Amino acid sequence: MFRITKEFHFSASHQLTSLPPDHQCARLHGHNYIVEVELSANGLNDNGFVRDYHDLVPFKRYIDESFDHRHLNDVLGHGQATAECLARHFYLWCKARLPETSAVRVSETPKTWAEYRP
Repeated sequence: MFRITKEFHFSASHQLTSLPPDHQCARLHGHNYIVEVELSANGLNDNGFVRDYHDLVPFKRYIDESFDHRHLNDVLGHGQATAECLARHFYLWCKARLPETSAVRVSETPKTWAEYRP
């Protein structure tokens, strides 16, 4: 199995209002997100790739236009503004366009991340 990963960055705010008011994530706050898209294949194409990294340019555009410097509650909905829901959302977006998509990881901080891998 061959795997490749490409990393993307964006900044956004969110607020998890279902948490107790004294929880730090219940307050409006932001993160500098890192999104890693993993593509996998049993073999390589004629160019020796799992997939050309350039094929991920539309995903970068999607992040820049729809997520960067946005309030995620407005973009995804109030119950969906978690790293876990972002990872699933990005996975589904990529999988529909790049069948080799095998996982998406979303990091909110250098020490915390969520991954969606069906």
